[in-house]
Amino acid sequence: MDQIQKNLLAQVAELHEVPEGAYNIRANGKAAARNTTAHIDIVSKTDKDGIDIIIKPGTKNESVHIPVVLSESGLTETVYNDFFIGEDCDVTIVAGCGIHNCGVQDSEHSGVHTFYVGKNAKVRYVERHYGEGDGRGENIMNPTTVVELDEGSYMEMETTQIKGVDSTVRTTRAKLGPASTLIIKEKVMTHGKQLAKSDFTVDLDGEGCHTNVISRSVARGESKQVFMARINGNSACYGHSECDAIIMDNGVVSAIPEVTANCLDAQLVHEAAIGKIAGEQLTKLMTLGLTEKEAEEQIVNGFLK
Repeated sequence: MDQIQKNLLAQVAELHEVPEGAYNIRANGKAAARNTTAHIDIVSKTDKDGIDIIIKPGTKNESVHIPVVLSESGLTETVYNDFFIGEDCDVTIVAGCGIHNCGVQDSEHSGVHTFYVGKNAKVRYVERHYGEGDGRGENIMNPTTVVELDEGSYMEMETTQIKGVDSTVRTTRAKLGPASTLIIKEKVMTHGKQLAKSDFTVDLDGEGCHTNVISRSVARGESKQVFMARINGNSACYGHSECDAIIMDNGVVSAIPEVTANCLDAQLVHEAAIGKIAGEQLTKLMTLGLTEKEAEEQIVNGFLK
């Protein structure tokens, strides 16, 4: 891999050297490196582009890294990755896509990740998106995440998009079994004329299951964001969605929460708050010696953390 691709890996997966554990690194549409372990296998699909990640039951304290980097302008790809996580596992999965585009053509990566999480398994999933380049071509990312949680399982998703993505539609669909939990934490910042849309649908099918969908975002310049969260309570369950957004310059944010109770014992809550940075916050930081721009950056960074 060249230095540009290595820099992208550092941005999306915090990889500065070969990671421990299982990994599959994809660069410009091809497999660049792969490693399996005694408990985690990675197999290329034969019917379409992508991989199967098979994690054996009882696997604990292991990780899988599957980052994607694109450094050729005009490259477009769709990749299908399926995760089969056995019962009683406790693993961390790190994904993400970085695009470096200095050409005139658009570069696009669409990843479809499907998770089958076994009984009483625990998964932490981290996904970062990042773009850069001084060309006229756009950086486009359209990730789709599909989750099926078996009884007693737990999954926490951390998705981050902070810089350089011109257009994205982030789609998440989840079905929860009995006593399972799905926590989603999203962080998005847009600028210029970028567009970001997040579309979540969570079906709370199993008795005693729980979800919490939290989005924090900042829209700068003339960028636009749309946050959609549908939670369907189909059993005795608890669901909560929350969207907090800061608008700056001429940014636009739409929050569209939707909760549907199909069961008498479903408890569903949604919250949304959109607004500019409060003047007293800026004043307080400026009295400490910061300029207005520096104060804004401090507030935005703290908000997204």
